[in-house]
Amino acid sequence: MTPLSRRGIIAGAAALAGTGAALSSGTANAAAGARGSDDCHGDHGDHGGHGRGKAVVFRDVRPLGARTPVDLTVVDGKISDRPAPKGAEVVEGGGRVALPSLVDAHIHPDKTTWGGSWVTRKPASGIADYCAQDVELFKSQRRPVGERAYGLMAHAVTRGTRAMRAHADVAPAYDLAGLEGVAHARDRLRHALDVQIVAFPQHGVVRAPGTAELLEEAARSGLVDFVGGIDPISFDHAMDEQLDLVFGLADRHGVGVDIHLHDRDEKGTKVLRSIIDRTRALSLRGKVTVSHVFCLPNLSDGELGKMAADLGDLDISLTTVAPNESLVLPIAKLREHGVRVGLGSDGVRDAWSPFGNADMLHRTHILGWVTDVRLDEELTDCYRVGAHGGADVMGLRHADFTPGAPADFILVRGENVPQAVVDMPQRDFVVHGGRVVARDGELV
Repeated sequence: MTPLSRRGIIAGAAALAGTGAALSSGTANAAAGARGSDDCHGDHGDHGGHGRGKAVVFRDVRPLGARTPVDLTVVDGKISDRPAPKGAEVVEGGGRVALPSLVDAHIHPDKTTWGGSWVTRKPASGIADYCAQDVELFKSQRRPVGERAYGLMAHAVTRGTRAMRAHADVAPAYDLAGLEGVAHARDRLRHALDVQIVAFPQHGVVRAPGTAELLEEAARSGLVDFVGGIDPISFDHAMDEQLDLVFGLADRHGVGVDIHLHDRDEKGTKVLRSIIDRTRALSLRGKVTVSHVFCLPNLSDGELGKMAADLGDLDISLTTVAPNESLVLPIAKLREHGVRVGLGSDGVRDAWSPFGNADMLHRTHILGWVTDVRLDEELTDCYRVGAHGGADVMGLRHADFTPGAPADFILVRGENVPQAVVDMPQRDFVVHGGRVVARDGELV
């Protein structure tokens, strides 16, 4: 059998045209305090209390590439349209462009070898082979999961990531070590990064005996926000058994569901329909995400419209990565029906692939590259997917510089949003909750 690459299994990208109101590159008023929209799906966290009661003025910055610099005032970690209080800290922006921080809606930090020695990968012919190699790599690592995950997640912060949904493998080979390690890294970065954790059964739910009990323990433990699943038909060969178990856990323990679905044919649509049915039956509206969803691009316009309407009605969100153009999620059509779609890194330097860097600005660049965009509004849409699409999926308020919005942004050299997507400039300052958490590529 011809070895499959990770790209061949995990292939997807997001369509860009018509994704709704794009980020504006000339709206200084928004940053200065003009009233903005409230199209969010939840309140932004308080970043562990950091920044409360504190006022900061970011002087001489150009929000979204506005031509005229402004002084951006932050109070209690949020954008303010009021005059800066006396004694406010001042951070000199030097005319830099201020851009909303980005959200990684799908990443696997427990698997990473980031910051360690080079790993030589072996051929693989499917997900089962990759799972076996995951176990080999896990056993060979001297650094614990928490240390490796922290290194990658901290790096993501320095590149302007404000939040991430982290999938951590749960299987008898690891017990809950992956979850505990990622949770440890999350706690260390609480001041700089908002994290949701998924208990992800990479080895299958039914085909790997003991996994169901571990998922139950994870859901009950309070460590996780979501329980996951993977290809219930093609990999687990037990669609109803897997979905009943995963949705039952979500219903009993008050957690969400995030299922990997790679099937490109009718198996994928059958699973998606079953997910829709269970979401409706258990009243889990707004608590279910499906990742990758490679079956959607193959649907006719009529079939897609019906599926999108059901997804939107139940507020089932989707996430995608962007390795190539072969399986592009039809974001424009999905958003017509109110479907939330986020962008993510997926695996980074793990047993599956030597590639990846957890830099979501780079991911927006890849998104534009593989979908062959060239117009400013299209490039800006790439950034919007990376910044606001993931926020929607995670239930966070948009970091859009409107009054009351979370003060989560980056300061970079350049002209505007489209240029930032293309050039990927150094993130000179990363601000989270009004606090400078990284400067010149290093945590502070």
